[in-house]
Amino acid sequence: MARRPLPRILRDGGASLARGRDLARSAADGASDVLRPLIVLCRGLVRLLAAGRRRWTATPKERRGALFLLAAAAVLAVALAPYGPVSALVAVLAAAAWLGRDRAPAPGESGPGEEQSARLATLYEALVPYFAVPEDPEPLYAHGGDWQRALGDFGFDERGRLTALTVAYPAYFADGDADSRARIERLLHAKCGRGREYHFAWDEEANRLTLTALPPLPTDIPAQPFVTSPGEVVLGLTDALAVPRTVPLVDAEGAARDVPPVVWRTGNRSPEPHLLVAGRPGSGTSTLLRAIALQALRGGDVLVVDGGGTGDYTCFVGRAGVLGVECGLMGALGALEWAARETERRLVAADRARQGGEAPPEDVVRPLWVLVDRPAVLGHLARAEGLADPQSHLRVPLRHGRAARVTVVVAEQYECVDGLDPVVAQYAKARVALAPTSARQAAEILGAAPQSAPAGELPPGRGYARLGTGPVLRLQVPATPDPYDDSAADTLREAVLALLPQRGGSNLAKQAGPAEDAPQAVTASAEPEKEPTTRPVRVSVAEA
Repeated sequence: MARRPLPRILRDGGASLARGRDLARSAADGASDVLRPLIVLCRGLVRLLAAGRRRWTATPKERRGALFLLAAAAVLAVALAPYGPVSALVAVLAAAAWLGRDRAPAPGESGPGEEQSARLATLYEALVPYFAVPEDPEPLYAHGGDWQRALGDFGFDERGRLTALTVAYPAYFADGDADSRARIERLLHAKCGRGREYHFAWDEEANRLTLTALPPLPTDIPAQPFVTSPGEVVLGLTDALAVPRTVPLVDAEGAARDVPPVVWRTGNRSPEPHLLVAGRPGSGTSTLLRAIALQALRGGDVLVVDGGGTGDYTCFVGRAGVLGVECGLMGALGALEWAARETERRLVAADRARQGGEAPPEDVVRPLWVLVDRPAVLGHLARAEGLADPQSHLRVPLRHGRAARVTVVVAEQYECVDGLDPVVAQYAKARVALAPTSARQAAEILGAAPQSAPAGELPPGRGYARLGTGPVLRLQVPATPDPYDDSAADTLREAVLALLPQRGGSNLAKQAGPAEDAPQAVTASAEPEKEPTTRPVRVSVAEA
């Protein structure tokens, strides 16, 4: 029996089918290009009808009659107006063309890539032990579960690291417990990438945790005369969303910028008249005290006590408005004892002025700043010598400094905070924690845990600030190095030298004259000559 030949379509190996598919595809593309305006208009009309239907469905039944009458009146008015139907038709076609256009998909609409999905799945698996319990009948977190139910609103940078994320957690999670929160924050900080700071916003009502990667704060802002009101001190810079205020300044390159500051208000109407600064060696506590002293000298007098004996405040010796810079134990005792007596004298003078119906004297109104660095070292030396702790003389300025316009700033290291006088911790409600090793350490100083996790390595002057019962703010202290330090940049040193007052000593030093026990002596008394009953206390200035 002869074999019949195969059909031509099978003998060609499907080549003709491929050509036919290409021709059909080309014809379809050509037809779509020709009919594209019609397709866009039809798609827009469908979307307009869908929007009108949703509007009609969302309208309550008792209001549908009024809505129908309003639409009928609008149609009648358009029909009776000259060229009304033509204008309405053109408007409908324009709206349909706008709604029917091809819109670009949103960044998160197309979904994450393969690598991003794997990263989110890994993060989901890491959160399972913290958010899952065996008693949950429908667990939101389970090994091998769907991460899309719990993680959303995510964003990635060019390196593939998370920059934003919203984590949904079950209602039984103890989100009010600080330790439970800290565990979740440490885990997210480790999984999302170390070396950056993250802001954590806990929404306890909706059981949502929002993570946002914070940009680094600028570290090239030198010391300069900040635009502030009298009694305001700029402690440093912070995030733009944290404070509703900006100050104009100039960076190290000379460019003008508007940066949100952390402003500390002092004076007799300040709720937090005293400041406590804690940090590690090299974290920038001396830098912050120098920045405060430069701003305080613009309208007040400054007394500096350097308990560490590092010589970081040598540049203030002999400057106008600087009452003294003490580095030794005996000088510190005399200076702080004078500060206590000066506070009492100011209180008495202000009370007499109020009783007489007069304005307070000028020497009472002029602010006095007492800057004490490392007082715990001085306390240890005083106990070894059998003397009184110099911190005991700070109790009067701390308790009554607001009324006497006396501001106390104390700086200490984390390891020696326990050696501070209890009155310092009680009255110094404005707090700054520089370069904390953990959020727990920052919470011990500030009284509240920061909402952002500190990065592994922080530049000098980076930390957190909290003024009283306010929120915890990120802080970057302006670069205020010792102008006599050769290792600092020349531009930063010149900026500090430009802000220092001229040498010549204060008026109080000239009134007191030289002391008998030292050839170079400066008095720290602000007593006017009309009150001879109070004897001034002379404080020697330590040699640089």
